[in-house]
Amino acid sequence: MKSQGEIEAAVCDGVLRFQQEFIGRGPKDIHAHLIGTLVVVRLQGVLTPAERHLIAPRRDSDGHGHGHAADPVNGRALLKQVRTHMVATGRGWLESLVESAVGVKLVSVHHDISTVTGEELLVFTLEATPVYRPERQT
Repeated sequence: MKSQGEIEAAVCDGVLRFQQEFIGRGPKDIHAHLIGTLVVVRLQGVLTPAERHLIAPRRDSDGHGHGHAADPVNGRALLKQVRTHMVATGRGWLESLVESAVGVKLVSVHHDISTVTGEELLVFTLEATPVYRPERQT
């Protein structure tokens, strides 16, 4: 039987592989938290250089930022849409990796990404609270 920390580490490993496969790179930092029937995964530093460029304010040739180029607001919406689509496309894989890590069937997957902080959240709702062995006291 796994400990809570081992379950959280297994979820992180699986989500990291998913990110590398679907996005092309992993986050700078990743943490998973098992809270009752929820698994919350926080990924930091997930934006690729191309994505950062897409959401950056544009500048005119005079350098004053009154650009007529692509609107960064539309870029942010597009980035959120693409990331959400990637999670939806890979949902089956995400479900199997989380179910394997926690030993409980998944009910739902929720996703959001901040284009300001470069932080991404995945929240997995479980059918039941996973059973795990207590952490060893040191």
